[in-house]
Amino acid sequence: MNPIFVRESFKSYLLEDAYCSDITTDAISSGRIAVSKIKAKEDLILAGSIFIEPLFNAMDEKCDVEYLKKDGDKVKKGEYIANVRAKDYALLYIERVCLNMLQRMSGIATRTKRFANLIKGYKAKIVDTRKTTPGFRFFEKYAVKIGGGTNHRMGLFDAVLIKDNHIKDAGSIKNAVDLVRDSVPFTAKIEVECSNCDMVKQAIDANVDIVMLDNMKIDDMKSIVDEFRGKVIFEASGNVDEDNIVQIADTGVDYISSGSIIHHAVWADINMKME
Repeated sequence: MNPIFVRESFKSYLLEDAYCSDITTDAISSGRIAVSKIKAKEDLILAGSIFIEPLFNAMDEKCDVEYLKKDGDKVKKGEYIANVRAKDYALLYIERVCLNMLQRMSGIATRTKRFANLIKGYKAKIVDTRKTTPGFRFFEKYAVKIGGGTNHRMGLFDAVLIKDNHIKDAGSIKNAVDLVRDSVPFTAKIEVECSNCDMVKQAIDANVDIVMLDNMKIDDMKSIVDEFRGKVIFEASGNVDEDNIVQIADTGVDYISSGSIIHHAVWADINMKME
């Protein structure tokens, strides 16, 4: 976890909410020490609590956080997550940003845990995608891991994924793979998105490392995995939900990627009240 990236992210979030000032808090606060309690208002998987103290440190370096729960914990409705002791203006300035982060990340962790539990008996692992909120991807992917999921690539810079438009641009799967292999480090795995069996064969002939079975029927995925088992890593993707994830896992794929564990996650209900 890059502390510089985290710190700079916090600055941007706080500036977005209080660019020049918090005119309400500035009129009311006295700088006294106060305590705010953070409480779950529904059952959830907690994610983001490790960021509470560094977030409040942005305005009060002497703030003190008493953690009652930790990331990954199952928190029941009515249970307290943390007590934050800091100057009153820091509590008031930062309350909404803190809650937004906790609610968003806990919602993602809770949804991811549901998906992960459904396929617990299979070798397949649930994986996220790049369908994330601009400026908040790092934290959303952190929440996926807390919920029992696995991260796919963080961005365009850290993994090779040749998609349909890359193939069109290069002219063929083989051309695309050859061009990539000539320019990326030998340590980088190469993944190709395939939508039918013929594309899978072309990708395997090109000696790729990972084949993404994109938006394929369950029976087709199973036939492909059975035919090429052991030759590549298989990732299933496209329209994955709670109704079909078990069937997909049963095909024998290694990974199942789902953008919905992030973009369809509902914010968890958490509040923060000053004593």
